Amino acid sequence: MTKQIHLAAHFPGVNNTTVWSDPRAGSQIDFASFAHLARTAERGKFDFFFLAEGLRLREMKGRIHDLDVVGRPESLTVLSALAAVTTHLGLAATVNSTFNEPYEVARRLASLDHLSGGRAAWNVVTSYDAFTGENFRRGGFLDEADRYTRAAEFLHTARELWDSWAQDAVTADAGAGAFVRDGDVGAFRHQGRHFDISGRFNAPRGPQGHPVIIQAGDSDEGREFAASDADVIFSRHSTLEEGRAFYRDVKRRLAAHGRRPEDLKILPAVTCVLGDTEEEAAERAAEIRRAQVSPQTAIAYLEGIWGRDLSAYDPDGPLPDVEPDLEVGVSKGRAQFRGDRGATVAKWRALAEEKRLSIRDLVIELSARQTFIGTPRAVADAIDLFVQTDASDGFIFVPHLTPTGLDDLVDKVVPLLQEKGVFRADYSGPTLRDHLGLAAPRTRQPT
Repeated sequence: MTKQIHLAAHFPGVNNTTVWSDPRAGSQIDFASFAHLARTAERGKFDFFFLAEGLRLREMKGRIHDLDVVGRPESLTVLSALAAVTTHLGLAATVNSTFNEPYEVARRLASLDHLSGGRAAWNVVTSYDAFTGENFRRGGFLDEADRYTRAAEFLHTARELWDSWAQDAVTADAGAGAFVRDGDVGAFRHQGRHFDISGRFNAPRGPQGHPVIIQAGDSDEGREFAASDADVIFSRHSTLEEGRAFYRDVKRRLAAHGRRPEDLKILPAVTCVLGDTEEEAAERAAEIRRAQVSPQTAIAYLEGIWGRDLSAYDPDGPLPDVEPDLEVGVSKGRAQFRGDRGATVAKWRALAEEKRLSIRDLVIELSARQTFIGTPRAVADAIDLFVQTDASDGFIFVPHLTPTGLDDLVDKVVPLLQEKGVFRADYSGPTLRDHLGLAAPRTRQPT
């Protein structure tokens, strides 16, 4: 049976994907940029538009690391504005489950679901580092081992709040003088390890019942969390074989939670570079990668592994001859390297020697993500191959250029997928759950 492909778009902000210095690039903050990218995604009949979020400016050697995410507006605020300039496109926000509270997050997401007519989605993420926690005056309060248990309870509590209103609770019966069917709406009580709250939830149930839940994570805990409670999981895999292995592993976990394979969509984050010929696309992709990995970015990437100041080294020269500091970290606010630094450095040196790579060339090779490069026809065929052979259910495209980075994909590749009969010609329903083919959420009883 031919599978239908699901597509989504990610507005990345200033980071190591975006080439913000490109003369064609627009603002990363102005609403017009968000609106252009969202409208392009909707024109291409994409399932949803996704915004990530950072809760603190990242630092490198004690200074703001402006080669990564800097100064991005708050996601739910932006998406609420986008609800007014789109009609079908799903609107997905990253909201942290470590430094927020269930009541407020549930209320804001229910509000977005109402404002958008049932298009809200929540990417549930966690944080454990004290550096980010300083912004909330609770740095280090949560052990890393507890972040998924808190996230799971956070999500469960949010679901209880959404379920505290029946779908038909609001009647607005002027004749009877009753706005709600039952005066006891919104009552909730949750007692658990991380949250002990009770009261009345003041947001009526949204059109989708629950917003669509998205989760990202490749760890065993992350995969299990997605299998138990998520509607979408996005991942990062560079080959068909890796994608198929991840797909099999996550999908097999669903049965233990009373779920079907189609209840969870697997959408890796990818990039796309098009050309009139394969050679032109490859040349353009190489230019983009060098723009993404600037000399400063290359040195910063190595410093995160070496744990040392490497600013004296030439990015276009050989790898540092000093050994890594196995105890010290120089970056804050981003995922820290957890493996064996010594073994990693030895592996990198061997690779650089084998291929005669400079520091910058090595970082370009090491940091490449799954990318579709080629003519529109070749890219359409490659996307379809991944989906039809169960390496994914679709993709979240991360353009390198804001806000026009999706234009060619929508204009040149999407029509070919529609021609193949593997992608919708139009939206079949008003809600994001309709786009993704998801059933209504299961109602959870308060605990």
